[in-house]
Amino acid sequence: MRSKQQDGPSVRVLRVGEQVRHALSEILSRGDVHDETLASHMVSVTEVRMSPDLRHATVFVKPLLGGDEEEVLSALKRNVRYLRGEVSRRVNTKYAADLKFRIDESFDEGSHIDQLLRSAHVAQDLERDEEE
Repeated sequence: MRSKQQDGPSVRVLRVGEQVRHALSEILSRGDVHDETLASHMVSVTEVRMSPDLRHATVFVKPLLGGDEEEVLSALKRNVRYLRGEVSRRVNTKYAADLKFRIDESFDEGSHIDQLLRSAHVAQDLERDEEE
């Protein structure tokens, strides 16, 4: 019997990633972490990518208004033990996942692409294509 080849993460991995994202969002929004940097910044947890064995989680975050990204990232890394413990209490898995925090660059990339599409060079190319 042949196993079915998967193109991406399993439903279980995606579901646990969403549960971790919701748990972290709640912890950060309620101010449960006693850190001055995190208390003074609103942090959005945009995505959590879990490893197939659910032991590692890459957490993509973005400080609202986009300021002080490195400062917020270092504050999250300083408090990773507390955050890991809180997530493990809220998300029922066999192991507490190791959390690795990364700044989410997708918004900046999307903004850059939008800027390029609205540029004068693209407008000229579109006008030239319409004339032909």
